[in-house]
Amino acid sequence: QVQLVESGGGLVQAGGSLRLSCVHSGRTFSSGAMGWIRQAPGKEREFVAAILLSDTTAYYANTYYADSVKGRFTISRDDAKNTVHLQMNSLNPGDTAVYYCAARSTNYRLWVTEEYEYWGQGTQVTVSS
Repeated sequence: QVQLVESGGGLVQAGGSLRLSCVHSGRTFSSGAMGWIRQAPGKEREFVAAILLSDTTAYYANTYYADSVKGRFTISRDDAKNTVHLQMNSLNPGDTAVYYCAARSTNYRLWVTEEYEYWGQGTQVTVSS
């Protein structure tokens, strides 16, 4: 079993920044990944970013982003604290959603949200115009 606890959401003006954190505990996946998925009211869940839990060779990227957040969001992990962060810059109202931290035991097709096996409770991010 894996437990995920998000924090860091809130209300911010357009152009501002927020940093989300997700502390994970319990079972660990040596070759899996963790990701951030968001869901806006009335919309389907949307992949935001993911990071592999083990470092790969220089031939493969460790992080993956949705096109809509590339260049604005950065996902990172702190293995000593079992924490994954999502730094969100240049936020706009379109980023308003509940952001979920999720974990999976596989490290491919990271954009497929249905393949994440464990989910946190979510944290609300609201960007005002």
